[in-house]
Amino acid sequence: MNLKYTIRDIALAPEGQRKIDWVIPRMQVLNRVRKEFEERLPFAGKKVVVCLHLEAKTAYLAQVIKAGGAEVTVVASNPLSTQDDVVAALVQGGIGAHAWYNATDEEYHHHLQLALNTEPDFIIDDGGDLVSTIHTTRPELLQKVKGGAEETTTGVLRLHSMARDRALKFPMIAVNDAQCKYLFDNRYGTGQSVWDGIMRTTNLVVAGKTAVVAGYGWCGKGVALRAKGLGARVIICEINPIKANEALMDGFEVMPMIEAAKYGDFFITVTGNKDIINKDHFVVMKSGAIMCNAGHFDVEVNVAQLKEISISERTVRTNITEYTLPKGQCLYLLAEGRLVNLAAGDGHPAEVMDMTFALQALSLEYVALNYDKLSPEVYQVNTQIDERVATLKLQSLGLSIDKLTKEQEAYLASWSSDES
Repeated sequence: MNLKYTIRDIALAPEGQRKIDWVIPRMQVLNRVRKEFEERLPFAGKKVVVCLHLEAKTAYLAQVIKAGGAEVTVVASNPLSTQDDVVAALVQGGIGAHAWYNATDEEYHHHLQLALNTEPDFIIDDGGDLVSTIHTTRPELLQKVKGGAEETTTGVLRLHSMARDRALKFPMIAVNDAQCKYLFDNRYGTGQSVWDGIMRTTNLVVAGKTAVVAGYGWCGKGVALRAKGLGARVIICEINPIKANEALMDGFEVMPMIEAAKYGDFFITVTGNKDIINKDHFVVMKSGAIMCNAGHFDVEVNVAQLKEISISERTVRTNITEYTLPKGQCLYLLAEGRLVNLAAGDGHPAEVMDMTFALQALSLEYVALNYDKLSPEVYQVNTQIDERVATLKLQSLGLSIDKLTKEQEAYLASWSSDES
C-alpha cells in the first residue's frame, strides 16, 4: 500500500503554514525560480522525493518543486530536525510526507522506505541516507531513479566513495560544492545558526569564554568567525596542515583536541567524521564544559563512551543532558550530539537558504532535462547555474555590478604582448 503520508498530527497544519508564510517573502531567489517553474513545468508527470531537514525553508523548496509539475513526497534526513507542524502544512497542501519529530531509528528508516514506495524519478538528498537506502535495500528502483542532487558535505563524500567503487547507479549533482552554497550557507548560515542553537538552548554568555571548534572547513570557518564576534577565545583543532595555517593566520589558536579539551567552555564539532571528541578528551575537560555537534551525523561526539564513563545522566534543560564523571566534573551535551542548529534551533537563516535551495531546484531541473546524457557519476553544479543564482540574489537586493567591456574581454583573453 502506497500511503500518502505518515505524520504526527494534521491539525498542526495552520501553525506550520504560518512558519512557511514567514520565510516565503524572504526567499526572493526561490520565488523567481518558482515563477519560471510554473511556466516551464520541468517536472510534469514526474515523482520527486525530497529528503532534507523538514522545517519551513525546506517546505518551501518542496512547494517550488511541486509548482514545477512534480508529485512531491518529503521525508526527514534527521529525526530531531523535523517540525511536525510544518510537515502537516505540507500534507494539507498536497505534498506527501513520512516523518515526525524524534523518530526512533527504526521509524526513521521505515519512513525512508515509505517515501521510496512512490517510486521516484528524481531525488534530493541530505547526508546520503536516501541514496544509500535505494542502492542497498531497494535495488528495483535503480532503473526508475534518473538522478538527483545532494545537499551537504557528508553526503557528497559518501557519493564520491560510491562513485570510486563504481557502486553509484545514477547521476547526482554535488550542490554542496557550488560556490553559492559553501561560501554562504556553510560559512555564514552555519556560523549564525549554530550559535543561535547554542545560545537559545543554554541561555549562557559566550563572551570571555573559550570555544573549541573541531574542523576548519567552510562550516568551521563560519562557527569560529561568529564565536570571535561574540567575544570568545577561539581554538581550532584540525588534521589538515594547510587549514591549520589558515586558522592561525585568521587569528585563532591551533592545537590538538587532547590539549584543547583542557581549556574549552564550548566544544563544536564540524568535521563530518566520527569520534572527534571521545573518552580521552572527556576525562580532561573541566566541569561545566558544553559539547555540541554541527556535522550531519551524530557520530562526532562519542556519546556511547560518554555514557560508559559517567556515573549519572540526567536532562537538566530541554536539549541539554548532564553527564557526571567519577571525579565529579559535570559535562553537558546539547541535542544528543545531533545537528545543534536544527535539533535545537530553526536552522540557517531564510535569506541564506534561499540561495542553496535555488541551487537545488535548478540543479534538479538540469538533471531532469539532461539525465539521458549523464552517466552515473557525481557532477559539480553547472557554472551557469551557480552564477545565475548569485545574479538573482543581487537583483533581489536591488544591486548591480560592473561588466567587462569588449576591449577588457579581449585583453583578458589575449596572450600576445600586442594586447598589453
